[in-house]
Amino acid sequence: MADFKAFDPYQLKQGLTDTYGNTYIRITIYIKALAMSDSLSPPTLFKCLADATRARLTLLILREGELCVCELIHALDDSQPSISRHRAQRRSCGLLQDRRQGQWIYYRINPALPEWVTQVLHTTLQANQPWLHSDAQSLDAMGDRPQRASTCC
Repeated sequence: MADFKAFDPYQLKQGLTDTYGNTYIRITIYIKALAMSDSLSPPTLFKCLADATRARLTLLILREGELCVCELIHALDDSQPSISRHRAQRRSCGLLQDRRQGQWIYYRINPALPEWVTQVLHTTLQANQPWLHSDAQSLDAMGDRPQRASTCC
């Protein structure tokens, strides 16, 4: 007798749900990226960076590639609610993206930003190293990323 697996309609439904769900997420991200490139005007960008903490947070993330909230708290010497509020404002502007790794959420500069925004951010970072020096020193004192993960979050 042939050894056939029993048909499970739930698995078929779950597979389709996952496929359509992933497709929906990708389309949503693409639409947001298109809308962001049209809506991120110079006044919007500069408004997003108009606070010293917001600018420092954004430039540190650009400098490091990505950072978790605990690293930002340590580097900026600020409270978690304050850092989270500023970070949320950066996400709503479309400047930041996040990724989850276990219990940690890491934030990075949105790679779908228009080229002019990326150039403004990089130029600002390069021209303001002295302004960020103490924040960068605090962050660097945490050690390498694996050691940071063990000392924070």
